[in-house]
Amino acid sequence: MPTLNWIGKDKVINHHQDVPFRILDHQYGFTPDGKQEAPVNSGNLIIHGDNLEALKALLPQYEAKVKCIYIDPPYNTGNEGWAYNDNVNDPKIKKWLHKVVGKEGEDLSRHDKWLCMMYPRMVLLHKLLSPDGAMFISIDDNEQPNLRLLLDELFGGKNFIANVIWQKVYSPKNSAKYFSEDHDYIMVYSKDFTKWVPNMIPRSAIQVSRYKNPDHDSRGPWKPGDLSARNYYGDGTYSITTPSGRTIDAPPKGMYWRVSFKKFQEMDADGRIWWGAEGNNVPAIKRFLSEVQDGVVPQTLWRYEEVGHTQDAKKELLKILDFDSSADVFITPKPSSLVDRILQIGSSKDSIVLDSFAGSGTTAHAVLKLNKKDKGNRKCILVEMEDYAETITAERVKRVINGYADVEGTGGSFDYYELGPPLFDENGNLNDQVPLNRIREYVWYSETRSAFNPLTEDQLRNPYFLGIKEDTGYYFYYELQQVTTLDYDFLGTICLKAEQYVIYADNCLLSKTFLQNNNIIFKKIPRDISRL
Repeated sequence: MPTLNWIGKDKVINHHQDVPFRILDHQYGFTPDGKQEAPVNSGNLIIHGDNLEALKALLPQYEAKVKCIYIDPPYNTGNEGWAYNDNVNDPKIKKWLHKVVGKEGEDLSRHDKWLCMMYPRMVLLHKLLSPDGAMFISIDDNEQPNLRLLLDELFGGKNFIANVIWQKVYSPKNSAKYFSEDHDYIMVYSKDFTKWVPNMIPRSAIQVSRYKNPDHDSRGPWKPGDLSARNYYGDGTYSITTPSGRTIDAPPKGMYWRVSFKKFQEMDADGRIWWGAEGNNVPAIKRFLSEVQDGVVPQTLWRYEEVGHTQDAKKELLKILDFDSSADVFITPKPSSLVDRILQIGSSKDSIVLDSFAGSGTTAHAVLKLNKKDKGNRKCILVEMEDYAETITAERVKRVINGYADVEGTGGSFDYYELGPPLFDENGNLNDQVPLNRIREYVWYSETRSAFNPLTEDQLRNPYFLGIKEDTGYYFYYELQQVTTLDYDFLGTICLKAEQYVIYADNCLLSKTFLQNNNIIFKKIPRDISRL
């Protein structure tokens, strides 16, 4: 399989391992009455902070649990003349590149920079995606070829599903130097193509209108389907006599009737053949709307009449938020109807949806709208690194929940987070600014790769007990500003029996022989705490 190389790739290919693990610092919970209060445990998260560090912070709770990922990363157009910069020359990105790539980063082209920025983020997104999940990525021609090769490398080429074309404008730009660009792409990759099943999308009003009922059939509207087909069928070469008496000697040249003569007679007797109003037409199969699949297979061409265009998106934002004019709005916003189409295909009613380039919050808007429409319980996670995460991203979601202009609110709630301190300080010790419960969550996840469920009865009886998984009991014997020791006294506090025990402490006074004989694994704090 072809691979893509660029300057700096060797520095970022494993960079996700070096990203510090930070906790998520809860700021407030937002409810439909507009109150900002303590955590509401909504399951909907808006996170302000670097999306690379935020994605890593999500791993303990969400690894392999996100059903649908949609991202709208920078297109890297080189356009620096507007507030919401669409390339990788943002000061934060430049600082990160210099730190990670070093002096070599000074020679990077804008494509090298973009790939360096994207690669570790895509690695973490892949980890968060569920085995039956899929990722949808908006992109244009600036980086589409590079993105395809990058994702083939990370996801495997067999997990490429489609490259959707979205008609993003409704009229040509006469100011274009060469061609008026009418479309963007939405690249679709599954985590595992054998497990991902796309949903049907609802029929449009136009598609439904194609079903008529000219003969007043009691089974309802239908549309004609061709009785002939190109595939060879040995029983498909008979002659047919129409009700008017006209004889049709054979199917059209190079074609075959798609059913046998006996089956054809049965269908005709059941009123499933249409001969035309005069009974003289070539027969057609009546396909009833009530009997076809509930929806249609997604296609790779999405017209603006179906999913909206960029002007729709700007008007939508202007209606929700207090921009002075469309010139102040994001230059490439996406209409919520576009993300709605993605959610229809890639999510179910109880899915977790993630957008780590949240921008103005369109993904949350679409999730809330769809939940209201189909009574779903989808949960949405947004990550935005820019300072407008609170004033634009979160503010839009608040107004969508409560209603805006003449649009009724969707209801719902969310919790707002900032990226908190790193788990480990510069000396590799546990950071005393990190709450103990967050350290416990991390240790449990590093051992079991599963989410921590705090405050069980057993944990309340023994505050150092983390849980049991696969017959192994885990204990984290840690006290802030104190030295803990694994000894016989501590073993006396263990109530639950397990085949094996993993016990973290600062020191251990038990002999290696005793530990081995009793299936106890001692891990020293902080030395033996895994660095994700």
